[in-house]
Amino acid sequence: MTPGTCPITGEAATLVQEIPAGLLRGLWRRGFGVEPTPLPAGRIGLWRAPCGLAFFAPAAEGDGAFYAALYARLDAGGRVRRAGRDRAEYPHAAARIRPGDAVLEVGAGAGAFARLIPGARYTGLDPNPGAHAAPEATVIAEDLADHAARHAGTYDAACAFQVIEHVADPLALARGMGHAVRPGGLVMIGAPLWPSAMTTIPNFAFNAPPHHLSWWSAGAMAALAARCGWAVEEILALPPVAAQPLIHRMGRLAPVKTRPGGPFFAHRWTWHASLAVAALAARAAAWLPFPRDAAPMFVLLVARKP
Repeated sequence: MTPGTCPITGEAATLVQEIPAGLLRGLWRRGFGVEPTPLPAGRIGLWRAPCGLAFFAPAAEGDGAFYAALYARLDAGGRVRRAGRDRAEYPHAAARIRPGDAVLEVGAGAGAFARLIPGARYTGLDPNPGAHAAPEATVIAEDLADHAARHAGTYDAACAFQVIEHVADPLALARGMGHAVRPGGLVMIGAPLWPSAMTTIPNFAFNAPPHHLSWWSAGAMAALAARCGWAVEEILALPPVAAQPLIHRMGRLAPVKTRPGGPFFAHRWTWHASLAVAALAARAAAWLPFPRDAAPMFVLLVARKP
């Protein structure tokens, strides 16, 4: 396999494992009932960069058909809509927004973040708005690069919550956000954290291509800010919220857990069984109070453009 290159820094990365595309395809079909499109053929590498970013290569972003099917599957009873109203990053980011600020949210979904910043002038972008029901704010189906080119330097803050892990070129996403922000403005980027409960679940397709293409750490966020020329104000490790308990509970209740250094995906019957048990146990424990001491599962970068 061709050596992986960090999509942030360009440094050579270390191979964690090779994953047969057929294994991931089977996990998506059996676990979620969806076809993972597109998915590169052959073997997909999971790499770890010196900055602490883990990434899959070759990387291909999930298409509109994949996300429409996935959200339709997950949104039984409105679960996705309810969970999307309460992300771990929201209160920390909202506290940074002042009344009258022009705010851009990339990958806005239904625009739930807008309700936390009622005095701001909010604009949301999302490539698949049809995958989200009952939007709460105006969300435009426009490419970030095009939008930033037409609105360069016009926003006081640009945000992306649990979006950057879905894109094949995270540096381009970050630079596009920075281009849209005025000098002195804020860029806030949140992502699932690794290692965390999410990465301890063996064979968890939700944390793999074509859905998640990279895994983030505080070091990776710091490297991203440095590459973009931003001044870091905070990098926060955040616990899960009560509205999104399933993955946290799956990680804690899985009978078999992955090691921090991997592997994370393998055709082992014990791993397949552990994944099934974890999912059933997490749902059975839904009536229990959410623990106050939950370990961090998300990371949030708050940086300022010079």
